[in-house]
Amino acid sequence: MNILAISGSLRRASINSALLRATRRLAPNDIAIHLCNGLGELPLFNPDLESDPPPAVQSFRAQVAAADALLIASPEYAHGLTGVIKNALDWLVSYEPFAFKAVAVLNASPRAHHADDALREVLRTMNATLVESASITVPLLGSSLDEDGMVSSASVAGALRDCLASLYDTVVLQQANHLASFPLR
Repeated sequence: MNILAISGSLRRASINSALLRATRRLAPNDIAIHLCNGLGELPLFNPDLESDPPPAVQSFRAQVAAADALLIASPEYAHGLTGVIKNALDWLVSYEPFAFKAVAVLNASPRAHHADDALREVLRTMNATLVESASITVPLLGSSLDEDGMVSSASVAGALRDCLASLYDTVVLQQANHLASFPLR
């Protein structure tokens, strides 16, 4: 199974990006997590460019299409989504391979509930399959845990493994339902 991990932060020392990298390190062998690169290269969304999107958008969309599921971690800025994650999602609004894609949301701070709620609303509006059982808050803000600390923390590692198991189960069920819709004759 291929999961695309998307961070809504461009900061080099982003705790959200570290959380995604830690999740990748904790993934079982049958789950490959690829970190999405290039969100900082996406131009601002412009509907006039959708019929012939710029190369950065084409690359991003290809990564999304190739993934069985998405894992998104994004900080909260001024009680809202980051411009980075909103712009990326705007480029996917009318992109058919995104519709009904299984998505889990990781929230690195219980205080960041405004952005978490807004992100979930945007994803539902875009017809993503939001996997609530895999969408978790991991209280990292102020914990002083870096990526290695997240991996070695029993509670954080356990929560991330449970998240991946739930996301995995949802994708397997989606694939089984899709196959059942097209029986062999």
